[in-house]
Amino acid sequence: MVEVTVTPQSSLADRPVQVQARGLSPSQLVTLRASLTDEHGECFQSRAFFRADGAGEVDPGRHAALGGSYAGIWPMGLFWFLQPDTLFRRLVKRDVAGSPFRVRLEVFDGARLVIGPEDQPLASCEAERWYVAPGMQRVPIREGRVRGALFLPP
Repeated sequence: MVEVTVTPQSSLADRPVQVQARGLSPSQLVTLRASLTDEHGECFQSRAFFRADGAGEVDPGRHAALGGSYAGIWPMGLFWFLQPDTLFRRLVKRDVAGSPFRVRLEVFDGARLVIGPEDQPLASCEAERWYVAPGMQRVPIREGRVRGALFLPP
């Protein structure tokens, strides 16, 4: 049975996570895709093609991506190379304290440049990427023309 996991499943956005796909056939060519929808409904995606090792596993931290959104060994590549479906959009988190970005990770059979709604993943999971740690206090800053926020730890 194929599975894709992210460890830890919930983390701060600046902390590394480990993505792994298991249960594949040895040397199977697969596409790992990361996708999220931001607070304005804009979709962002990245994908990378991998060849499973002899144990039927793919780990972007140990195995080089053969192509897609990036190539080479990039443990966080699926998160770092997220691109908008609509040109000229930027991935910006507005509500940093209230909710995380929910990143869906999927594994597909073969190298897929385009993944349509009819394509079913072999496995999927979801990662939460938070921008503020629990207990942080947000203090708005307004001084003259300066605007900002100060985040104080508990």
